[in-house]
Amino acid sequence: MKWLRFTADGAAGFGTLDGDVVRVHRGDLFGANEPTGEVRPVAGLTWDLPCAPTKMIALLNNFHAAVKKSGKAVPAEPLFFLKAPNTFCAHGAVIPAPRSYAGRVLYEGELGVVIGKTGRDIPLEAAAGHIFGYTCVNDVTAFDLFAASPDHEQWTRAKGFDSFGPFGPVIATDLDPAGLTIRTLVNGRERQSYPVSDMVFAPAQLVSLISRDLTLVAGDVISCGTSVGVGPLRPGNTVEIAIDGIGTLANRYGE
Repeated sequence: MKWLRFTADGAAGFGTLDGDVVRVHRGDLFGANEPTGEVRPVAGLTWDLPCAPTKMIALLNNFHAAVKKSGKAVPAEPLFFLKAPNTFCAHGAVIPAPRSYAGRVLYEGELGVVIGKTGRDIPLEAAAGHIFGYTCVNDVTAFDLFAASPDHEQWTRAKGFDSFGPFGPVIATDLDPAGLTIRTLVNGRERQSYPVSDMVFAPAQLVSLISRDLTLVAGDVISCGTSVGVGPLRPGNTVEIAIDGIGTLANRYGE
């Protein structure tokens, strides 16, 4: 199933995507819910974030091809940072260009793992049970900030501008991510295409290992890292993250 949240007629709602319509539900996305019987056409709805994370945990060097290109060693444990809620941006929304930074802004197409059940110290054998589903993520990055100061790589600022963490448009459940391919397109031209199977740490491993350090809350998103093909965005560009079985997250940058 593909779950989404939306706004229509000034009211928020959620449901499942079925072709060109949404089958509206009531209740809790991550708990008890049921269909209301109402069916709404997608046309005319405003897409909202498909869930409301307390945090996005984003991975670094989690694909063998990217690690090889960087010349670094394959990490022995997940390398991650956090993106705060101000970075979250829904499908169809604009990613504004930073006003305080004039350097390169990069797209990074990624698979997002959506947590469905809160947990801490989750055993590997139980980790899949804490995954609600999967979504598309664009880990937008102000790249030049990493080297802007000789004393400190500014990861929080580089990754933390408003709307620098788009994800959506839906959360796909009952999906095996191992066979998926992640594609990034800028103005319709493919810039990234790489398999999830090249991950250093697969989704269930990430859930288990990260939960040793952080409590994972229902609705949190783990962005699994990107591979080769990262490149710049320019004002007016439309960037799409497309994953078969999930859908396409599309946003315009800089306007």
